[in-house]
Amino acid sequence: MDLLTEIAVERRAVADMLESLTDTQWDTPTLSAGWTVHHVAAHLCMPFRYSLPKIMWRMVKARGDFNKVADQVAQADAAKLSTSELVEIIRRNADHKFKPPGAGYDAPLSDIVVHGLDIRRPLGIERDIPAERISVVLNSAAGPKARKFYGNDISGVTFRASDTGWTHGSGPEVTGPAQDLALFLSGRNAGLDRCNGDGLAVLKSR
Repeated sequence: MDLLTEIAVERRAVADMLESLTDTQWDTPTLSAGWTVHHVAAHLCMPFRYSLPKIMWRMVKARGDFNKVADQVAQADAAKLSTSELVEIIRRNADHKFKPPGAGYDAPLSDIVVHGLDIRRPLGIERDIPAERISVVLNSAAGPKARKFYGNDISGVTFRASDTGWTHGSGPEVTGPAQDLALFLSGRNAGLDRCNGDGLAVLKSR
């Protein structure tokens, strides 16, 4: 699988979806806590608007807190960039080869897929993501780096995607659509809303 191609497809799909939204929809809260659709779109443009040295300098000032930096940038850019400008930036950079330092291309693929879901779910917009593509996202989200970043304790639980057959872990099962599992593993508890299984009680007890 060519991950750069997969990333480009998802970026263009997000740009097309954003372009179709009304002003009211752009102001809708997303699954990214504290962010509207406008903020998430601005965040997706961050790698194309800020060089790595600039981000690292912001990280130093934020004492290494990436979430704080991401929020500052999203808030500022959402305030100064129009919706049409954000759509254009995402579409123009669909083939951009950015990836975070020390990460593979599964990271930017996961970012665009999950943030796309952050926007679509509250708006009731469905998207059919191929099994192979969402499996890359799931494997990345269940990996040690993502678990540390999101503070997820997923030990002792088996995750099973009811629509793709993807599985991870051992123990009581949590079963649900692959996209919902990807949301939960990426720090969105709303991802459990359409899941079931004995493993849910284990996760909710933590």
